[in-house]
Amino acid sequence: MASHGIKDKIAIIGVGCTRFVENWDAGLDDLIISAADAAYESAGVDKADVDAYWFGTAQGGMSGITMARPLQLQNKPVTRVENYCATGSEALRQAAYAVASGAYDVAMALGAEKTKDSGFQGLNAAPPPNDGTARSLTAAAMYSMVAPAYCEKFDVDPADMRHAMARVAEKNHYNGARNPLAQFQREVSIETICASPKIAGDLGVFDCAGVADGAAAVIICRAEDAHKYCDNPLYIKALSFIAGNGSGLTDPDYDYTTFPEIAECALDAYAQAGIDDPSSSIAMAEVHDCFTITELVLMEDLGFSPRGTAWSHMLDGRFDLDGEVAVNPDGGLKSFGHPVGASGLRMIYEAWLQLRGEAPADRQVAAVAEGKTMAMTHNLGGYPGEMVSFIAIVGTELS
Repeated sequence: MASHGIKDKIAIIGVGCTRFVENWDAGLDDLIISAADAAYESAGVDKADVDAYWFGTAQGGMSGITMARPLQLQNKPVTRVENYCATGSEALRQAAYAVASGAYDVAMALGAEKTKDSGFQGLNAAPPPNDGTARSLTAAAMYSMVAPAYCEKFDVDPADMRHAMARVAEKNHYNGARNPLAQFQREVSIETICASPKIAGDLGVFDCAGVADGAAAVIICRAEDAHKYCDNPLYIKALSFIAGNGSGLTDPDYDYTTFPEIAECALDAYAQAGIDDPSSSIAMAEVHDCFTITELVLMEDLGFSPRGTAWSHMLDGRFDLDGEVAVNPDGGLKSFGHPVGASGLRMIYEAWLQLRGEAPADRQVAAVAEGKTMAMTHNLGGYPGEMVSFIAIVGTELS
């Protein structure tokens, strides 16, 4: 790939995150203000100190005014971006490259979404015009095809796969139950998960991520300036983004057991960060667990498990809080909820807490105490065969 990256050129100096919840008492403006104020306080800056803003939202508004108005920003550039479920991450990527270019000294990326006001479904805008060949299935229906394809290709007993998928949900609900900002704060047993009503194929209610309102924000500056604001910043090691061309939907050889855009995105991110073995370098990964089967496939696409083995690694506890690589220690989309524009930045918020040793003791990632200094965040947007993928890698040390 042609991505050269901006390793160690940008530092994260402040973060903010609201609770993700069905928030009937707060509007989009309230969420934006809450996340921004928390980030200002975290970084020890005032809004006037931030030179430029990037605002990620899927349906919250059509321009930067949506963010500038509630924050009462004066004469500041505010750019509204959208890129499927990677929208918040896209805001961070653009802000980081702008600061790295020298155009600005300090920037904020903020993502926010008010999904619940639109009804049960959440985001439900009419699809944009297309050529008539686009898929017509729901997200759950598309992802429900992954598990049976995986079982057939790798000769996995469907009962073992069902148990592994339930283990993903159990793990993420366990983590979310220890997170005061998560939408769902209750542990759920594997028995309850397996007995839940089916949504599509073998995907049940507890295999699907929640829909929530929420906002999150990140403030960045050049790495050489970080200690003006923060004693222990995080440094951006990699920012990789790939937009697929949708050809998987018409490719007879696509088998639904991998997400090629994510596998390529991971290779690019590791090359930017100088990582040869992600499992030995990365303490934790916040990944896009829109469905439980998605998280299992991601473990292989991201290089944490060889092909055909992630289901057994999940059952073995490799991705638990005390495992080799803790996955979704904040509860993930499954337990935290998924306001589209905010999720990618919520993941950075968790990396900030964990790598700096500020997460609650009952969900602190063991690998950080053992000396690992890097974390990954990952978003996907779209469906099997038709995806965008984003990966960030951040760390506490300059190399």
